[in-house]
Amino acid sequence: MIKWMLQRAIDKFEREWKYDASYMRDMIEASPRAAWLFSRAGALGQFRRDVPIEPWFAAGITAVRHEDCGPCTQLGVTMAERAGVSPAVLRAVLADDPDAMPPDVALVWKFTRATLAHDAAADEVREAIVKRWGRLALVSLAFAITAARIYPTVKYALGHGKACMRIVVGGTPVLLDHGRTPAPADVAVRTP
Repeated sequence: MIKWMLQRAIDKFEREWKYDASYMRDMIEASPRAAWLFSRAGALGQFRRDVPIEPWFAAGITAVRHEDCGPCTQLGVTMAERAGVSPAVLRAVLADDPDAMPPDVALVWKFTRATLAHDAAADEVREAIVKRWGRLALVSLAFAITAARIYPTVKYALGHGKACMRIVVGGTPVLLDHGRTPAPADVAVRTP
């Protein structure tokens, strides 16, 4: 029964988001319980309190892009677009161009990159985030970063990782720079 319910949920998700979730089908076949537990972990990424939608999505997209430059990144962008995030903001986040981001988004982008790099620069930016929105916003961002990394990591571990692909924002492909991007400490913090 649980296997059937999980498969129906995957069918619906794939149709709604035009996303290949075959790695989840493999997980369901191996262990419906494991697939159910994995689906519960995703709920972590839905927690958003006290932080605006654009910075929150910027954290998730920056984190998922750190792990994946393909379908998972596209899924995050598509979800952000559907939630009302500006295509210009999404393009700036994907291009790692903090000068083109609103200050709140640039602040979270820098925090996310510093966090992923385990860079001490995260401390200063974390303080600015707490000052701006509070501790609950910080928890929301921490969960967004963590949850965004779960899916591509499990996908690649199960052998379903995909090669890089073009990410589409607002119907237009965005070229991603896969070369060296500035380290978090190289980017000035602009506080709103």
